[in-house]
Amino acid sequence: MRIVVTGGAGFIGSHLCDRLLAEGHSVIAMDNLITGTADNIVHLVGRDDFLFIKHDVTNYIYIDGPVDAVLHFASPASPIDYMQLPIQTLKVGALGTHKALGLARAKGARFLLASTSEVYGDPLVHPQPETYWGNVNPIGPRGVYDEAKRFAEAMTMAYHRVHGVETRIARIFNTYGPRMRLDDGRVIPNFIGQALRGEPLTVYGDGSQTRSFCYVDDLVEGIVRLLHSDEVEPVNLGNPQEMSILELAHLINQMTGNEAGVIFKPLPKDDPRVRRPDISKARRVLDWEPKISLEEGLERTIEYFRAKVG
Repeated sequence: MRIVVTGGAGFIGSHLCDRLLAEGHSVIAMDNLITGTADNIVHLVGRDDFLFIKHDVTNYIYIDGPVDAVLHFASPASPIDYMQLPIQTLKVGALGTHKALGLARAKGARFLLASTSEVYGDPLVHPQPETYWGNVNPIGPRGVYDEAKRFAEAMTMAYHRVHGVETRIARIFNTYGPRMRLDDGRVIPNFIGQALRGEPLTVYGDGSQTRSFCYVDDLVEGIVRLLHSDEVEPVNLGNPQEMSILELAHLINQMTGNEAGVIFKPLPKDDPRVRRPDISKARRVLDWEPKISLEEGLERTIEYFRAKVG
């Protein structure tokens, strides 16, 4: 297949490019590099089956020749990024999704949207199944990301219903692994960076809020299975192993040998109190569930960041 990956120089997008190339597909990665980095794909440059195009997908997308699939992963994805880039985040969710769907329609290609667990907001149903409509504050500071993705899902389903585009929607829960940015504001790079520098880990609130962390290789496996499946409606992809942020902080301090402990700061506005995917549908439809334990995934991630910090 000839596959376009928007956001292909990002954290998840670059891992996806690696996986698709390993399966024998040719890949066109597209990224404007506002949160992605060429470092994530530098090892692919020069390959005959890989092309990088620096482009903002909120503008018309032109690709010469056939395209079999469009995987739309372009978007700021961490709170620090989308709060600094609120308008760009809304534009890539709306205009970017529209342009990427337009490309898929023009080429007769399958389209896969990288959506997010943030469509559930601060959930009142736990764990979160795909049938839950969410509890989102549309005018809060996080709403720019949540609503951009909710709109992207609506646009994707409209293109499926009106234009017959073969569409897939992945609702991605907290994912971690190598190629995350140390400064991206997400909890695992924050904690690992602080621990490797011998600093106390910053926990917001009392640390009782929970998250469920999925290693990037497991996520990519789920995405590939979803792409090749027949499931049109959203599918949760994440790890149902839930833990509190304070537990995570203690685990990372233990694994890195950091004795500086933790410090507490006020909880940001609209920060979800709980987050855990119900992956019954992914198990049933994709025969997928995560395989890599948190400890093993963290070991690999700490090793990657050790080179960045040291």
